[in-house]
Amino acid sequence: MEALALFQRLGLALALGLLIGLERGWQMRERAEGGRLAGLRTFGLTGLMGGVWAVLAEDFGAPALGLGFLALAAVVILAHLQMVRAGDEPDYGITSVVALLLTFAFGALAVTGYMAVAAAGAVITALLLGLKPVLHGWLRRLTEPELFAALKLLLISVVILPVLPNQGMGPWGALNPYTLWWMVVLIAGISFVGYFAIKLIGPHRGVPLTGLAGGLASSTATTLSFSRMGRREPGLRRLLAAGVAVSAATMFPRIVLEAAVVNPSVVTVLGPVMATMTALGFAAAGFLWWQSGEGDAPGDMALKNPFEIGPALQFGVLLAAIMLLAEGARVWLGDAGVYLLAAVSGLTDVDAITLSLSRMARGDLETEVAAHAIILAAAVNTLVKGGLVVAIAGRGMGGPVAAAFGVVLAGGLATVVAL
Repeated sequence: MEALALFQRLGLALALGLLIGLERGWQMRERAEGGRLAGLRTFGLTGLMGGVWAVLAEDFGAPALGLGFLALAAVVILAHLQMVRAGDEPDYGITSVVALLLTFAFGALAVTGYMAVAAAGAVITALLLGLKPVLHGWLRRLTEPELFAALKLLLISVVILPVLPNQGMGPWGALNPYTLWWMVVLIAGISFVGYFAIKLIGPHRGVPLTGLAGGLASSTATTLSFSRMGRREPGLRRLLAAGVAVSAATMFPRIVLEAAVVNPSVVTVLGPVMATMTALGFAAAGFLWWQSGEGDAPGDMALKNPFEIGPALQFGVLLAAIMLLAEGARVWLGDAGVYLLAAVSGLTDVDAITLSLSRMARGDLETEVAAHAIILAAAVNTLVKGGLVVAIAGRGMGGPVAAAFGVVLAGGLATVVAL
């Protein structure tokens, strides 16, 4: 390694130690000199030491680096125990001990060439150390059902989802276990996010924000989650209707973005129609949100379990049935009718048909036909979401949603005719 590069890496190792030491020193600034395990200088020197031992390991082998780490760990642990026995250390925690050992490791990483990883790790470490009051505040507010809800969500998403086969199965290969379970995870996740958004910032702001975020992933899943909430909370139905409208309106620019990535020429026809429907959708959502008023969103509303796997599984079964029927219709009736295929696809999903038709428009399919078929799929999908709201939450929530969707679809149709 060249001398200049070595000095740069050792300098980074020192800087990373000083960064972590700055946070530790500031947190313990009220203690007397010598009354803390490590401060700014000790952390800086520890980072530099990690770098020096990494340099030595290049000549003496990797065990030398491990020996240096073990020696530091022994000294730091003994010092911590001695301070606790002497009463100089009122905190029995080992946060500073772990931070020192991490600082050594970051210094070694910086010298061995993982400079970006070392810098990111040091910044995250300093941030976590500084966020102690905030993190502990969250823990105090976290209830047992909420904790187990988070763990269950991680179980179905991180553990179960990756091991499912991502391929078509069953009749016509229409059923994809990975896709179906992903929808189950998505619905449960949106309910989870909505629960905490409502709890932390209140229903009046939490519902629209959750609808916006949910619409970026799946407006259908968001509609289902909000509809079930509306069935339980009659006083929030108009506010939840606004959330559904926000989610549905977010779908339209997502469609345009997907088409633009595959075939920008489709956007020339698709863009104006989707822009009209987006504007009308957000306007209708804003009106419903304004009508709901603060009184419609009490802060002490009875929040239910944040993790509801039952409804998500029910929707997964329903989605599987619709996917099977849609593929059956395509096989029985053939692929000649692009509009029929788009309408059938819109029953479950608009993303797949948008990408497929945009790609086909680069070949023999006319751009205008592809764009109009995508619009038809979006319209059918919007009608399906309206039907879900009416079926699950009743007319109290379904009426405002139907009115909003009617305005959106009428505006889209008028734009198509005008073009």
